[in-house]
Amino acid sequence: MVRVKGTDRATVKGSERAKRFEGETTGAVQGTQAPYIEPSRSVQWRSMPLLPGPLVNSSWLNEHLLDPGLLIADVRWYLDGRPGEAVYDAGHLPGAVFVDLDRDCAAEAGLGPGRHPLPSPERFAVAMAALGIGDDTAVVAYDDAGGSIAARLWWMLTVTGHDCAVLDGGISAWTGELSIDLAPRPNHVSFSARPWPLTDVVDVVAVDFHRRIGGAVVLDARSAERFRGDANPIDKRPGHIPGAHSAPWNANIDPVTGRFRGRNELRARFAQLGVREDRPTVCYCGSGVTACHNLLAMRLAGLDDARLYPGSWSDWSADPDRPIATGP
Repeated sequence: MVRVKGTDRATVKGSERAKRFEGETTGAVQGTQAPYIEPSRSVQWRSMPLLPGPLVNSSWLNEHLLDPGLLIADVRWYLDGRPGEAVYDAGHLPGAVFVDLDRDCAAEAGLGPGRHPLPSPERFAVAMAALGIGDDTAVVAYDDAGGSIAARLWWMLTVTGHDCAVLDGGISAWTGELSIDLAPRPNHVSFSARPWPLTDVVDVVAVDFHRRIGGAVVLDARSAERFRGDANPIDKRPGHIPGAHSAPWNANIDPVTGRFRGRNELRARFAQLGVREDRPTVCYCGSGVTACHNLLAMRLAGLDDARLYPGSWSDWSADPDRPIATGP
């Protein structure tokens, strides 16, 4: 079952920050009206979230594996085209359902900007309900890529007021046995279709305007090689958005443990990239997927004024009239 709701119950944090940003960016170029980027806000729907935060470890998950209202989502996906469902069938966390990034977390290419456009709220609601995810479901998402794919589902659920966390370390952190059994799907699940909040997304027009006037910090989550513009089979026009900073998502991960770095390390990393609490941040990548990893890392660091450019480089670079930059 799908219900359609607005976001009138959302709460806006930091009204002074909102006023400050509006003053800095609106009309910053004489005679020009700036595309307004609203400050990020916290959307609160559940009165008592089951999850301890945006990350859970394997010990917590093992203790809560059978909790009613908890659903585990396997979001494994591969850029080279390998089917994630095949590795799910070969072994997944007990009770996990398979979430197809292309089918469940994106509209078809061409129905929106970029390779993985956001689906309509109604389509997303139908997909989640079919998986057994409802308004009162707490979701733990995992992958085998440092959380870089699971973070997309985390972001989509979180910004629409649903409870979700990422399993720190992914499937490699799980010490229990894997299952090959398909998870049962409940028959009657209600997932409310809620609009993608304007406080959490920006389009190409806003990105272009604010990167030119310095109204926002723009972070590119792709590899340093793709940011530089090295030839690669993914980007038809190699390079990056002029003014953006190279912020590869995997730098959020401790290479020794394979898990997210601590809060202080993450804050220091983003500070070096120019992120400030009095200035909004825009995150992009190739198609709006791994950029969500930086958004998750910023949330862990206590930096909430950030939003996603869903179209990302696959949208920006598709327009030959848009400028590109190369080099570090």
